[in-house]
Amino acid sequence: MTQNAPQKVTPEEAVSIAFARFQAGELDNAESLCKQILSVEPKNAEALHLQGLIAFRNGRYRQAIKSIEQAIKINKNNPHYHCNLALVLQKDGQPQKALMQYEKALSLKPDLVIAHTNMANVLEDQGRYDEAVARYKQAIAIDPGHATAYYNLGRAYFRSGRYDEAIVPYQQAIALKPGMAEAYTNLGAAFKEKGRLPEAVAMHERAIALDPAMAEAYNNLGIALQEQLRYEEAIAAYKKGLAVKPDHADAWYNLALTYQKHGKLAESIEASACAIKLDPENQGALCILVHQLQHACAWENLAGHERRLLEMVREGRHGISPFSVLNLPATPRDQLTCARAYSGKFTLPPELRFSHASRKRRGKLRVGYLSSDLYYHATAFLMAELFERHDRSAFEITAYSYGKDDGTEMRQRLMRGFDAFVDIRDMSHPEAAKKIYDDGIDILVDLKGHTGGSRLQIAAYKPAPIQVNYLGYPGTMGADFMDYIIADPFILPMDQQPFFSEQIVQMPDCYQPNDTKREVAQTPTRASCGLPEEGFVFCSFNSAYKITPDVFDIWMRLLKAVPESVLWLYKANPLADGNLKREAAARGVDPERLVLAPPMPLPEHLARHRLADLFLDNLPVNAHTGASDALWVGLPLLTCAGTTFAGRVAGSLLTTAGLPELVAHNLQDYEALALALARDPARLQSIREKLERTRLRTPLFDIEKYVANLESAYETMWKTWEAGEGPGAFAVKPTGTA
Repeated sequence: MTQNAPQKVTPEEAVSIAFARFQAGELDNAESLCKQILSVEPKNAEALHLQGLIAFRNGRYRQAIKSIEQAIKINKNNPHYHCNLALVLQKDGQPQKALMQYEKALSLKPDLVIAHTNMANVLEDQGRYDEAVARYKQAIAIDPGHATAYYNLGRAYFRSGRYDEAIVPYQQAIALKPGMAEAYTNLGAAFKEKGRLPEAVAMHERAIALDPAMAEAYNNLGIALQEQLRYEEAIAAYKKGLAVKPDHADAWYNLALTYQKHGKLAESIEASACAIKLDPENQGALCILVHQLQHACAWENLAGHERRLLEMVREGRHGISPFSVLNLPATPRDQLTCARAYSGKFTLPPELRFSHASRKRRGKLRVGYLSSDLYYHATAFLMAELFERHDRSAFEITAYSYGKDDGTEMRQRLMRGFDAFVDIRDMSHPEAAKKIYDDGIDILVDLKGHTGGSRLQIAAYKPAPIQVNYLGYPGTMGADFMDYIIADPFILPMDQQPFFSEQIVQMPDCYQPNDTKREVAQTPTRASCGLPEEGFVFCSFNSAYKITPDVFDIWMRLLKAVPESVLWLYKANPLADGNLKREAAARGVDPERLVLAPPMPLPEHLARHRLADLFLDNLPVNAHTGASDALWVGLPLLTCAGTTFAGRVAGSLLTTAGLPELVAHNLQDYEALALALARDPARLQSIREKLERTRLRTPLFDIEKYVANLESAYETMWKTWEAGEGPGAFAVKPTGTA
């Protein structure tokens, strides 16, 4: 029995067979057949084109480009050749050449949908979002049932920050292709950006149900849960995603962020370090690592991380939290650079912002305060009486609160202190902005800035004609939707205006208000606070992250120079407490001379200040509310004025309290003055008596005068707006002056 001879096939049939093998994934067989065809017919364009596709599928881009280019030389009018060459060029990192080939393909076949969508992909990757959107829309016009084109359109809108517009295309993609898991999770991400958190969670859960191995969906779910303060659930979601994809750097970063917000310091440090190991350029993870190491007073490798973070700021990176830069050796220009880059993600196109025509006043000036800290919080400790004392004959005062209701008396007091207290926790960003707009707020005062839990997306809609950065964040927001920043001549001389996106408003005295109704408990004994009965007590009740190695060096030298003295610090966290004691021992100081003060209710915390002899401030971030606490109970405070807003607050407080002699202007003078005061009890007692005698007569604690000056600032802002003029820097004339 003889074997039949192979049947002869034409080159066209051979190419068809090779293409079928290619589609079946038999790449080696397909490539072998192409070589046979080309050995007989070297100018077979279809075989050359297929050979290029096979090389492309195998990752041999240069060979693919060469083969397809040869096919085009033979048949330059085949749009598919140009389209596929463009795709290879795109993957090979040659976007401009790819765009030229897509243009050529579309000139030959204007309705080639794949060319429109792939060209849009290139444009999108180049940040040319408007052009990409136009191309996706052309593809959809040609093929209204193209689910992927709708998905890509939504992605282009999302990447350009047009979250509202992203939602509908994602929904259309899902309607056309209900099993498209990636469309569900991207729709959830858009919902999250709009503050529609329950819907976001539902979309991510649907994506996971469709594709349990989709790591990005777990990551997005964690983000949405974190925004709802559901930290344990968020952590669980990130861990499930990391089980699927252990090298997902962004998931490690988000896990670190959630641990940070949940107060898990060691876990946050570990997770952020994992993110950086996987992605050394992950700027968000580096922000967390630096700040958490500062909180832990873990200084061994901190300086190198801080230098790299500052380098990233100066490179113009967009993902660096401005708050994380405050405690670095950053200049005012650095802080502005960082804030502008970071705030860019909140900026909305003009058509999404509320418009405001200049107009005459409608009676009372309507002022809205926007914050998440309207409960038992440091911001409330300073501002509660201010809200109560606003002149209700001229002002209508509204709170827009998106923080927790902790059920404390302070929360109740704050709710009573406003004409209206609006809880916007469950509103999306645009819904909250519309509420503010519909309420007719004339001046919206943001009390959060770039601090944790802020919802700058609300202010980004420009719901009020005048918007003010005040108190919560000691620096520029770098945002074009904020008009003014409240400061004072000490903190921000007018020569600092170039480093602020807002216009500077200088209060006549200190920019910081003070609640004069703060209760102070009975003074405890030294023994009850763990202090020695005799000996000088230096104290610093600032947050642990503000303690820098340079300042700690000074403190340790002071302890060595003043026998029997102790340093009284706020008990921060187990890591910081242990590290500080180890650092003291390394500097030759008995760790037992560091006394740790546990958290206490405010009246008791204020009372224990009286046991200290001198409050030692920090740099580059001063004591803010903590400095007011010390001065309120008559404890002298020594500060060193820095070059940025955050480093000049205590100097402003002391100057306004009539104690400018306690403001040093470099760390050498700071150390010398601290030692001189510790060695001269009579001099220190004289300062203490002066503070006790005069503090209630100084502008620092004259809340009635303060409120009048602040209201004068609001009036000036409004008159400027009413006249149709843009915001401009100004100094507030003290109440009662002409």
